[in-house]
Amino acid sequence: MKTSLYPFLFAPNLHETIWGGDRLCPFKGLTPHENPVGESWEVSAVPSSPDTISNGAEKGKDLISVIFSDPEAILGKAVSEQYGGKMPLLVKFIDAKRDLSIQVHPNDEMAKRVHNKMGKTEMWYVLDAKPGSYLYCGFKTKISKEEYKQRIADGTITDVLARHEVKAGDVFYIPAGRVHAICSGIMLAEIQQSSDVTYRIYDYNRPGLDGKPRELHTELAAEALDFNVADSYSSEYKHEANTPNVILDTKYFCVRVSDLDKPHHYAMKGFDSFVVCMCLKGDCKIKVNETGDELVLKEGYSCLIPAAIADYDIMPVGEKTQVLDAFIDNNIK
Repeated sequence: MKTSLYPFLFAPNLHETIWGGDRLCPFKGLTPHENPVGESWEVSAVPSSPDTISNGAEKGKDLISVIFSDPEAILGKAVSEQYGGKMPLLVKFIDAKRDLSIQVHPNDEMAKRVHNKMGKTEMWYVLDAKPGSYLYCGFKTKISKEEYKQRIADGTITDVLARHEVKAGDVFYIPAGRVHAICSGIMLAEIQQSSDVTYRIYDYNRPGLDGKPRELHTELAAEALDFNVADSYSSEYKHEANTPNVILDTKYFCVRVSDLDKPHHYAMKGFDSFVVCMCLKGDCKIKVNETGDELVLKEGYSCLIPAAIADYDIMPVGEKTQVLDAFIDNNIK
C-alpha cells in the first residue's frame, strides 16, 4: 500500500533522566510525570526509541517503518541515497534542572568503527535560561590526553572548559569531538545526527535513576575528543521578522528560526529534503499547497514534512508564532 504523504505529527516520546526537570510536560500540555523528564524526542527514527505517528492515514505506525515504505518521497532522493534510506536527524526538546554530565560524541568514522552507528554532531537553540544559567562548550585551554585523564581522576576537568552564560535565542554548534554539557536552568531545542552514542567524561559522582553509579567512558572519550581551542563557540545570526533566519548551515543540517505575525510561504522542494518544523512559541497552522492538507502545530510540538510535498505556508493561529525548522541542505558538499 502506498504511503500517504502529509505533515506527520507524533505522539509524545518523553525520556526520564536524573538531571531532568518539570517544564517539558507543561510546555506540551501533558500531565506531569512523577520522575524528572529531561528529553522529549520530537522526531526520532532511532531504533531504541522511534516516534509514533499520531495523525492521518499513517496514525499508529512508527516513523522507521513509514520511511522504509517510501524513503525517497519522505526523506528526499538525495537524502535517501546519502543515508541509505534512513532518517539522518534526531530532534529533541531538553530541560535541565540539574547539570548534565560532561560528555563528547564520536565522529562518523569512529562511531562506525566502534559501534556500527552514525556519529553525532549537534546544535542547541536556547529556549529559556534562568538568570545566571550557563553551559560548557569546548576547551578554553588546550590540554593533552594525559592532563585530561588526570583532571578526570581529580575532578578538575571543568577548570579547563569554556563556560558560557546563556539567554533565550543563543545558538551553539557542537561538532563531533567537542566537549560539552548543558547545565541547570536551561531549556533548549537540539538538532543532531540520528545517533544515541554518548561518551560520558565526568558525572559529579552521582547515581542514576536506578541508584547505581553511571558509567564513564574515559578511554573512548580520549580518542573522540578534539583538544583544540576554537576562536568562538557560539553562533551569531541575523534576526529579521517574518522570514526564515538561517542560524546554522552545515553538511549535517541546516537550521532556521522564523518569528511570524503573518503567513509566510516556504518553497522547500529545491533542497530535496524532508523538513522538521518545531513550534517554539504560539500555535501555528501549516497548509501544504500541493495537497491542501492543513494542520495546527501546537506550541511544544513538532512535525515532519515529507520532501515530496515540501511547499507550504505557515501562519500564526494567534498574533504570533515562532518556528524552528531543520533539513538537509543538499547544496552543501
